[in-house]
Amino acid sequence: MREKIALACTECKRKNYTTTKNKRNTPDKLQLKKYCPFDRRHTVHKETKIK
Repeated sequence: MREKIALACTECKRKNYTTTKNKRNTPDKLQLKKYCPFDRRHTVHKETKIK
């Protein structure tokens, strides 16, 4: 039931992190504050699909 997702930075639009989530428990998209190595600061990362 767990699905693989990628977390993309809202500032630079790059996919920096991959993780899994349970779609039954969290049906809406994740938004986490993570470190972006390209911006060199903490930014909001949103869930995107992995191709």
